[in-house]
Amino acid sequence: MRKACAAIVLFAASLAGPAHGDIYVYVDEQGVTHITNQPDTDGRWQRYLETEDPETRRPREGVVPVPARDTSPDRYARYDAYILEASLLYQMPEALIRAVIRVESDYDPNVVSWAGAQGLMQLMPDTASRMEVTDSFDPRQNILGGTRYLRYLANLFQGDLVLTIAGYHAGEGAVLRYQGVPPYTTTHGYIRRVVEHYYRYLQASGS
Repeated sequence: MRKACAAIVLFAASLAGPAHGDIYVYVDEQGVTHITNQPDTDGRWQRYLETEDPETRRPREGVVPVPARDTSPDRYARYDAYILEASLLYQMPEALIRAVIRVESDYDPNVVSWAGAQGLMQLMPDTASRMEVTDSFDPRQNILGGTRYLRYLANLFQGDLVLTIAGYHAGEGAVLRYQGVPPYTTTHGYIRRVVEHYYRYLQASGS
């Protein structure tokens, strides 16, 4: 995961500075995608024009959204056994799984997005089917399915953590089409939030 670490460290460093809307990207000689909102002046960085994800412009027909409602503090530890199981089975960092769950549903297994994504890791029905999940509202199935999808994306993008997170949000097709992080404001914001929680969970675990 050396390539992924290189991409993430630079991106995370940009989070500490003032928030700017523009995102800048460059790919180094090892093929690592670097992302920042505070580029230097050496000419490597190319500005990504941020646009609204077209999928956010319209609600999906027939979907009844259910927001996160579980506010009990113990929800953050309630699914530890399933997270550990998924981490070991698919060789994905527990901190990443926790970060995705935190951003996607805030650990409420009953959440439904306006687009129809369901459960803790907000699986779309087609993705759930691909990952052999039969009940997205079952916490164990959802975590195993979501982590399996993260593993698939990590393999597809050669361990690049930023592209893996982008693919989880926007779909692998969008990442392949743009040959990098899609130029969607929602996806850039999603990456920021997941990375922030990822490092918090890493620090909390002492990793």
